[in-house]
Amino acid sequence: MTAPIVHGPVASGPISQVCWVVPDIAASESFLASVLGVSGWTSMGEVRFGPDEAVHRGRPADFTVLVSLAWAGDLQVELIQPVAGESLYAEFLAEHPAGGLHHVAFETEDLAASVAAAGLPVLSEGSMGGGLMRFAYLDGSAHGVPFVELLWLSEEMTEIFAAMRRG
Repeated sequence: MTAPIVHGPVASGPISQVCWVVPDIAASESFLASVLGVSGWTSMGEVRFGPDEAVHRGRPADFTVLVSLAWAGDLQVELIQPVAGESLYAEFLAEHPAGGLHHVAFETEDLAASVAAAGLPVLSEGSMGGGLMRFAYLDGSAHGVPFVELLWLSEEMTEIFAAMRRG
């Protein structure tokens, strides 16, 4: 099956985030800090996505992950360690036990329109923080990256990220 060709951008601006899914979040924070200089990690702790917040492969989701964030210049670096439940993160780690690059993320002002314009299968989607952020993971495997995440951030979430970045 041939992947659809997108005519025009579905999100403006540069890549806003790069994410690795890893088996040991603390070890990955240490590696990225010591080898690549990505430091100042902010742990979000365990983040649970329940059936009212997320959909995984078309069904209500229920999973928990550990999340940690840092910045490399203007680029947000995210680490995710699956803890429980079925998710794209757990699937990825099962296929790649050492972990690896999971997705790149682009911000968009209209998530639904961007998802529709991309024409790629949506594998997982949801919201967090009571709707402060909404996301959709698109299947980017035919284009060399496992997943492309489209993000809509509220003004409040944008401010939260800016405060984290300032440290």
